[in-house]
Amino acid sequence: MDTIFNPLAGGLLIGLTATIYLLAIGKVIGISGILSQLLFNKERFLPFLFIAGLIVGGGAYGILTEKTVAFPETRSPILLIVSGLLVGYGTRLGGGCTSGHGVCGISRLSPRSIIATLIFMAAAIITVAVLN
Repeated sequence: MDTIFNPLAGGLLIGLTATIYLLAIGKVIGISGILSQLLFNKERFLPFLFIAGLIVGGGAYGILTEKTVAFPETRSPILLIVSGLLVGYGTRLGGGCTSGHGVCGISRLSPRSIIATLIFMAAAIITVAVLN
């Protein structure tokens, strides 16, 4: 039952959070945009709370629930840094991250977000097919 309930509950919570954020703040929720606000805007309180909530919530979930998926083998710190920089560059190039386009853009029927999400998914499918 947990294998069905956890993703369903998580998806509903993400959708609810995106809706509340849009109605309360008037902005589309997207991790890259919120991180950018935290780093570069004068008003940093709400973005800080959001990012802190992601960290605390994810950490609490990891501590309080049973581990059902094994962690991957250790990766090189250089590989992680380069990967993070490439993801950041791609996020800027694509005008947002997968969460912003996939969750909020598609729900607003944004053509740009629908196309971006299709490209994200196609790239992921091709990458997995090539590597496996």
